[in-house]
Amino acid sequence: MTRSDMASKAGTDGFSEGERAAMKERAAELKKETTRSRGGKAAAEELDVLSKIAQMEPSDRALAERIHAIVTTNAPDLSPKLWYGQPAYARKGKVVCFFRSGHADKEPYSTFGFTASANLSDDSGLWPTSFAVTQLSEQAAENIATLVQKAVS
Repeated sequence: MTRSDMASKAGTDGFSEGERAAMKERAAELKKETTRSRGGKAAAEELDVLSKIAQMEPSDRALAERIHAIVTTNAPDLSPKLWYGQPAYARKGKVVCFFRSGHADKEPYSTFGFTASANLSDDSGLWPTSFAVTQLSEQAAENIATLVQKAVS
C-alpha cells in the first residue's frame, strides 16, 4: 500500500488541519496578489496585515502591533504583507522578517523571525533567525529594532 493509499484511507492527505488552513490562506494571498492593481497593492497589503493583527487574541495582538510599529519605523522600505496568513515585511517581494501568532500556531509563545533574505549573517557562522516572544520589554524592543535595521542594511 502506498503512502497515498494510506492517507486516503485515513481520510487525510498527510497534512494537519492547521497546515491545510495555512496553505489555503497562502493560496488566497497569492490570488489577491495577481488580481490587485500595482498602484494600490502596497496599501491593500498593509490593510490586510493590520486586519490580521486586529483579529488576533489580545496578547498576540499587543505584541504584533508593537512589532509592526518597530519594523515600519526602523525599516520603512519594507512592505507589510501577509505570508502564510501572518504579518510579514518584504523588500522587493521577498519576505525579510515575520511575526507568527502563538495562539494561531497553538504554541505557548509567538515568534518573530527573519528569512534568508535578511542581512544578518556574520563571520561567526552562527546568528539568530527566530525569537520566541511572550512580552516586549524596552530592551527586547531595542534589540528587535537593531536586528531589523541590520537585516535591511
